[in-house]
Amino acid sequence: MYTGNCLCRSVQFQIDGELAPIQVCHCKECRQAQGTPFVTNIPVATSAFSILRGQALLKGFESSPGKQRIFCLNCGSPIYSARASMPSIVRIRAGLINEPLDTRPAFHMYMGDKANWWSVQDDLPQHEKAPNT
Repeated sequence: MYTGNCLCRSVQFQIDGELAPIQVCHCKECRQAQGTPFVTNIPVATSAFSILRGQALLKGFESSPGKQRIFCLNCGSPIYSARASMPSIVRIRAGLINEPLDTRPAFHMYMGDKANWWSVQDDLPQHEKAPNT
């Protein structure tokens, strides 16, 4: 089991079970939503994810057709994203999880959108789009 929360701790969640590998996304929308050169996501089955506190503080924004980005209304922390085409999966922001993670990044995706001022200096696979995940 893993727990996590937003910056102000008003939204708290739990993940039951082991975590999938971390996905490192460099797409323009993720960069703009986070204000960083990339975002680290962990796909989690909706059946394993629960909001423990702060459900009323969650706000969604449709950043592209069928994709919602969910964030805390108090502090603005991005919590997860969800796609209508994949209703059984949410992508949790890895940095929100409280416990040490055994899982590690598996690959970089949307490398064509990568910030020109950030260099990737690891040996992970790099994809122009999202691999089948």
